[in-house]
Amino acid sequence: MLGTSLLGRLRRRDPGDAVLRRAARLTLVASVVFYACRYGVGSSVLATYALFGTVAAGSFAQLPGPAPQRARILITSLPAIWALITVGTLLAWSTWAAAAGMLVIGFVVAFAGVGNPRLVGLGSAFQLVFILASFPPYQPGTLPERLGGVTLAIVLLAVAEVLLWPDPVPISYRQRLADAAEGVAAFLDATADALTDRHADRDARDRRRERASEAVAALALSGTSPAWAPTAADARHRALRICAAALREALAEANRLASDAPPEPIPDLAAARLLRACADTTRAAGRSLPPGAPPVDLGALSAAIGQAETTYPAGQGSAVPDVPRMCRDATALALADQVRVLAVGTRVANGVRPDAGGDYSGLFEYARHGPLTLYWRQLRSHLAPRSAHLQSSLRLAVALAIARVVAGVLQLTHGFWVLLATLTVLRTSAADTRTALRPAVLGTIVGAAVSGLVMLVVDEPIVYAVVLPVTLLLAFGVGRLLGPLWQQALFTVLLTVVFAQLSPEGWRLAEARLVDVVLGALIGVLAGVAMWPRGASRDLRPNAAHYLTASADAIHETVRALLGDAPPDRALERVRQRMVLVDSSYCQYHSERHDTVNQRVDWDAVLGAGQHVVLGAESLLRRNPPGCLAGWPAAAGLLRDSAGQLRSAYDDLADQVAHGRPSGPVPALPGCVDELDRIRPLSGAANPSSVRHLVEVDQWLAGLADSLARIRPPAPGESVDRDGKP
Repeated sequence: MLGTSLLGRLRRRDPGDAVLRRAARLTLVASVVFYACRYGVGSSVLATYALFGTVAAGSFAQLPGPAPQRARILITSLPAIWALITVGTLLAWSTWAAAAGMLVIGFVVAFAGVGNPRLVGLGSAFQLVFILASFPPYQPGTLPERLGGVTLAIVLLAVAEVLLWPDPVPISYRQRLADAAEGVAAFLDATADALTDRHADRDARDRRRERASEAVAALALSGTSPAWAPTAADARHRALRICAAALREALAEANRLASDAPPEPIPDLAAARLLRACADTTRAAGRSLPPGAPPVDLGALSAAIGQAETTYPAGQGSAVPDVPRMCRDATALALADQVRVLAVGTRVANGVRPDAGGDYSGLFEYARHGPLTLYWRQLRSHLAPRSAHLQSSLRLAVALAIARVVAGVLQLTHGFWVLLATLTVLRTSAADTRTALRPAVLGTIVGAAVSGLVMLVVDEPIVYAVVLPVTLLLAFGVGRLLGPLWQQALFTVLLTVVFAQLSPEGWRLAEARLVDVVLGALIGVLAGVAMWPRGASRDLRPNAAHYLTASADAIHETVRALLGDAPPDRALERVRQRMVLVDSSYCQYHSERHDTVNQRVDWDAVLGAGQHVVLGAESLLRRNPPGCLAGWPAAAGLLRDSAGQLRSAYDDLADQVAHGRPSGPVPALPGCVDELDRIRPLSGAANPSSVRHLVEVDQWLAGLADSLARIRPPAPGESVDRDGKP
């Protein structure tokens, strides 16, 4: 009955058996390499590095993608592993040399993951093999055995990833993006029908809107597994993130167009014709994302945009421009811009390099550079005091260096267990470190007690050789499913079983394990408390505040450019730079315990706000050349007033996010129909093209005000739902 209950509990926690399959692969490979090296070849060094190479790559490494991709990552990581083992072996002659190497290598390995999720997943594995090699005995002559053992382990594990019980492939981010594009395209078709056909099914349109909204919401990186999220600095991952942002904005523009539908459908509405072309291109862009699919053709959409522009602005022959219709046409053109960004982004994501001076050359300028250049830019952007990634890398490196000094000065027999405990316990915030401390210490106490009792009774190495596969499966399968305390206890038993075969020491081995883990955990806690103890929670607010302030400046500079001042290139670049830091803080914040104050802010909306500003400003300036409203003082006054209100609201929100002070009300900029009352007194002194420019800028500002309203934290006493939204 107990066994059945335990099995049911394990299956509920691992519905697809992914953890147990991974544990079975790891158990098989680890057992084969350990038995072959220890008992077949008779080399303890070869067996040690083969076993720990398997554990490092199979348990500590968190690799992205399907099984073939994970296997390729493992094989291509071998040169880096060889280098780390070589350097660690050569530094083991001195405690201080090893500690200095731990400080430098520990930081480089941790910080190198800033631009590539594959390196993030390999970081702990790299740290583990370097830790193992940097401890005595100092035996440079054993370097070939060390490299041979870890190479054997990595190669066999890569083969096992592909051939043995491969994990089912989840829905990739590209597939999610394709599904979202299909949903948005269906909604665009339904919206076009509602604008032109009085018999259109409005309920069907609303159902399509709901499905499209759900599909686009699934593109949020916060809800995507790190193994599948496009978070690397390379051109393809960045293009996928831009595609997701473009789809969100296209959906927002489509919602705005649907809400501004005319009272009676207009059969020949230009906005509807353009909307259908956008739907076709959106659908084709989504279908071009799977590997091997042909790239999307932009010709049809470009022709539709050109045709729409020839008949725009509407109402040229009227004394008073048809402002509501102009608003719909402007919204459709803004939507078409986002769809074209989506189409270009899918081409870049498939490896097509954009031409200089082509569509959105500024937005996709990075795609004309090689991966090393992009990676260096990502690294450089994080070399800033407020970078959460820089802080966590420094914290880890210092903690490991201190642990190495302590283990060396105290001459601990198994000193690398101290660093392993520090690596396991230390988190990005003090709160998370304290949370990890209890299961680490209690689990080690339980595991050491069990191991000590067993070793008092059993002193035959053959017994430990027989039970090795069982302890491997329990430690990396059952223990992981039952929780951190059980995992740590079973891992302690596993290490006892392994070292009872490598260097039998009796029950004192369990005692050494307990002392080393407690010492390493203490160092990890002290480092977590002393160095940036609040982790990303501390840096997220100021980084977000700077990000919002930079966005406010970009809004102001964009409006000034349209009124004849200098273009806002530097202002938009500052937003992009701030976006990198706040995105890093936000990603790290999601892995920490969340405080109630930070939960009151919709951080996804904060990240989207800057993208809306940059993409919208670039599209606006392409359609409306700088200085297009120069010489129209009345329009200038109208725009300066709206932009000033919006800039103040952004600045006010930035101050509230940074310091927790209440923010003022978001400016209620007029909707499309209300524009007529604003523009009517001005239209007599302007041609229809100038009125069009004014409408487009006002529409952009109104959209930014909507974004701001989604970000605004609730005022004191205001109700908050479970998602932290008012």
